[in-house]
Amino acid sequence: MSQPLKIRRLGRQPYEATWKAMSAFTDQRGPDTPDELWVLEHDPVFTLGQAGKMEHVLAPGEISVVPVDRGGQVTYHGPGQIVAYPLIDLRRAGVGVREMVCKIEQAIIDTLERWNIGAARLDGAPGVYVAGAKVAALGLRVRRGCSFHGLAFNVNMDLEPFHRINPCGYKGLQVTQVLDLGGPSRLAEVEDALVEEFCRQFDFTAESAAPVIPELPARVAV
Repeated sequence: MSQPLKIRRLGRQPYEATWKAMSAFTDQRGPDTPDELWVLEHDPVFTLGQAGKMEHVLAPGEISVVPVDRGGQVTYHGPGQIVAYPLIDLRRAGVGVREMVCKIEQAIIDTLERWNIGAARLDGAPGVYVAGAKVAALGLRVRRGCSFHGLAFNVNMDLEPFHRINPCGYKGLQVTQVLDLGGPSRLAEVEDALVEEFCRQFDFTAESAAPVIPELPARVAV
């Protein structure tokens, strides 16, 4: 039976405030809290996952580097990149972490297929690649059986900041984007396709929600 998924299109948001909000949402949600997908862009920022090493941050310049509690190494977020945060109760959805990663990757692969862009996974390197160049990165965290953090999908952005890091900890890894692969330049067009494919992978029914970060009542310890 299909479960509802609230879709929040949040526009451009600062990274740290959004991170704190999704962490709080995860801590405060209860067994009946509906799952959500936050879709947004971030102001320019490098984020360094729990396994991240500063040696992979080569020359950040004026862009902040924020250590965070997701998996993975270092990546870049900036305008023109779709960031999507699935806030999902994995037990209720009936998926494990590894399966969730595969389903997110497949949703991105199927989204790109709409524009005849052939994309694939690489063993041992989560994300989605086209001809060996990374077009989408993944970094998740699961707490109390619920996911937060998520995916970053390059659409129509300035790719120069990726030259300031070893993307995802790989020296010389090439990075690409939808526009350069012959796809659309409008984020909204790619967002629509991504949300549809994401819901298809997880058997969700999309429900539009207010374009604001929600606040849940704080959980009371018992």
